[in-house]
Amino acid sequence: MTIRLVLAGCGNMGYAMLSGWLKSGKLAPSTVFVVEPNADLRQRAATLGCATSADASEIPAGAVPDLVVIAVKPQVIRDVTAAYKRFGDGRTTFVSIAAGTPVATFEEILGSRAPIARCMPNTPAAIGKGMMVVFSNRLVSDDTKRFIADLLSASGEVATIDDEGLMDAVTAVSGSGPAYIFHFIEAMTVAAEKAGLPAATAKLLAMQTVYGAASLAAESREDPGVLRQQVTSPNGTTAAALGVLMGEDRLTNLLTQAVEAARLRSIELGK
Repeated sequence: MTIRLVLAGCGNMGYAMLSGWLKSGKLAPSTVFVVEPNADLRQRAATLGCATSADASEIPAGAVPDLVVIAVKPQVIRDVTAAYKRFGDGRTTFVSIAAGTPVATFEEILGSRAPIARCMPNTPAAIGKGMMVVFSNRLVSDDTKRFIADLLSASGEVATIDDEGLMDAVTAVSGSGPAYIFHFIEAMTVAAEKAGLPAATAKLLAMQTVYGAASLAAESREDPGVLRQQVTSPNGTTAAALGVLMGEDRLTNLLTQAVEAARLRSIELGK
């Protein structure tokens, strides 16, 4: 059995990413070993054809995986990572998707020879529409960086940064960002109901409008500002609404404050 990847933790995010890797053909099930202490989650991973275990000690002796992906909560990151210290000799690259945990923490646990990449995904990765941002320490080879990016691309778009300090901003924008959009849909639904629409219709209009506009923005060659202008007739209904949202930069200022609050909280959690 040749193990290319060990997945430590197979909760919702770990399982979603694993499913994407296998469905896309980027990894064969026979090359993945999943370590998950929860029996139900472990069984779910086993249905994908992967070898599974409740404990890292059961990884076959002599295995040297290309990657160990750490997909557990930050609260248990030290204990979980310590179980993989035997792979810290430089031949295996570690990829963490734990929010707020800096590369230095993994270097402290695994030793100075371990190549480590830190990834911030977001929840749309569960349907292949995620945004993954990666920072790597100096020991991660270019070939491995490409391999990691290729794997992550099964879950959505991938970007890289060279300054780990920017990961707090990444967390505040794409990591937490889906919640902002979900709340926007909630707020737009309430507004639609207050305008007289039935609840079910209000929800459908709000959700589909956000989905359609985001899809158009993603597929169009035009800047979002240009798309906004194209749908805004002078003195029309859209212009009247935008006068409320854009007057005194209300929405821009509100989102800027929200992102900054999330960024500062990310820094606090990292300490």
